Amino acid sequence: MSNDIVLSSALRNNLLSLQGTQRSIDTTQLRLATGLKVNSALDNPQNFFTAKSLNNRAGDLQRLLDGIGQSIRTIEQANTGVETLSNLLDQAEAIAIDAQSEVRSAEGFSRLRGTVDLREATDLVADTDLENNDAFDITLSDPDDPSGLSNVTETITIVNGDTVDNIVASINSNGNINDSVRARVTSNGQLEIASLVDGASLRIADNGGTFTSDDFAALGLDTVASQEEAGGAVSFGGTSIAGDTLTSSVSAAPQVGGNYEASADLATAGYFTAAGSVDLNLNIDGDVVNTGTISDTDTIQDVVDNINNAGNGDVTASFNVDSGQIELKFDDTVGQVRLEFDGTGPGGASVAFTFGGSAALNLATGANPLSENFTFDGVSAEVDQFQEDYNEIRNQIDDLIEDANYRGVNLLSGDDLTTYFNEDGDSSLETNGVDFSALGLGITEADFTNANNVQQAIDKVRGAIDNVRTFGRSIANDLSVIQTRRDFTENTINTLKAGADDLTVADQNEEGANLLALQTRQQLGVTSLSLAAASQQSVLRLF
Repeated sequence: MSNDIVLSSALRNNLLSLQGTQRSIDTTQLRLATGLKVNSALDNPQNFFTAKSLNNRAGDLQRLLDGIGQSIRTIEQANTGVETLSNLLDQAEAIAIDAQSEVRSAEGFSRLRGTVDLREATDLVADTDLENNDAFDITLSDPDDPSGLSNVTETITIVNGDTVDNIVASINSNGNINDSVRARVTSNGQLEIASLVDGASLRIADNGGTFTSDDFAALGLDTVASQEEAGGAVSFGGTSIAGDTLTSSVSAAPQVGGNYEASADLATAGYFTAAGSVDLNLNIDGDVVNTGTISDTDTIQDVVDNINNAGNGDVTASFNVDSGQIELKFDDTVGQVRLEFDGTGPGGASVAFTFGGSAALNLATGANPLSENFTFDGVSAEVDQFQEDYNEIRNQIDDLIEDANYRGVNLLSGDDLTTYFNEDGDSSLETNGVDFSALGLGITEADFTNANNVQQAIDKVRGAIDNVRTFGRSIANDLSVIQTRRDFTENTINTLKAGADDLTVADQNEEGANLLALQTRQQLGVTSLSLAAASQQSVLRLF
């Protein structure tokens, strides 16, 4: 075309060179602006997609790293709960130990406490197994008056419409016992009958066979009053003993110089009324100790020796030369004892002594077997406060566990935690939660009515402490693993990003030098183009 511009070969070559230099300058400027030598797949497909894959995995791991951090916080919250829980359990153990020292005080007050909340029963006859005119006896026995002259027995009768408050009123308003026995309803609705006489024993028993085991269970007193037998007749009752010692009924053993003689045979001493023999068994908190056979010709010392030789460290027998009584001293962890005489001689029943220390407990002679139940309560005024403090700690444990959650996950309330360490989800750690509520730890509501119950509370708390410490070690190990994997993941992310950068990031120094060289080349190209054009301009001078 006539309008086309015709360039000489020299001009065209210089122009092409300048265009190439400009493209190189543009590329170098882009690298300097972005910091990347590979900005798209067009620059270097292999490096571009390899770097993209590395960066994608680094991004996936970064999101996992956030989850790992949250797992660490969850375990740290659980660990804080474990440390606080350990302190509460240590406090509960200390309270129970203090209660144990008080509950077996020699100058304690015997007490019968029910286990049933009776506040909802508006009519005991209608709402429980009790029947109209069911009656039970309450007997207080003062060991300082072994003759039994000061023993008091009163009958409490339950009629239609009675509530637990009526029973309490009947006991507290009884003129014969209200100076020595006091009843109340605890804060938990339990019937409690307590002695006001230091060291006195307190007995509850059926009256004329009208009060059965179901009736005692209805009042929650079946843990104290259970089946007894006297002369072949079944009865129900039990005795709360202050202190830790059972004493036999008063002996008629001969005295020498004012002291009773342990060398007297049982018949002479009045322990047997007829020739015969019996097996004496002691059921101590469910562990039966057979102390052997005793007969009317054996001495009091023989009975003492038989018991001590039975090999049970929970009981020690001795003879009190001042009172003529056999004394059975029990270990301070013993809660309940059932004493059984089994077997009679050819003359019929022969046993005439028991260990209740009260005329009401002196079981009648008759057909075998003879048995009676004892519960060691021996409490002081401080035991109730110890019990309340212990139960308050138990409530605080439940409150603590409820608050020990982090973002809805509570390892101390049975929730599990899964921490993932890679993007495929096939590398993870499972932290199993536990139920550390009071119920989950096996810590039941305190009932410090006897030393055995207190010991059981101590054992439960110590077991709970061991479980908490074991779990604490477990989550500490998991925390260490997760923190190690967190560090590894962070380093992996850095490695992946560094690898991607190796493939795509431009060397700023190199690219700067390249730009300077290209700019120099461009200037030289412009000069060269000017020189090439000068030869054409010389032709114009001819015209």
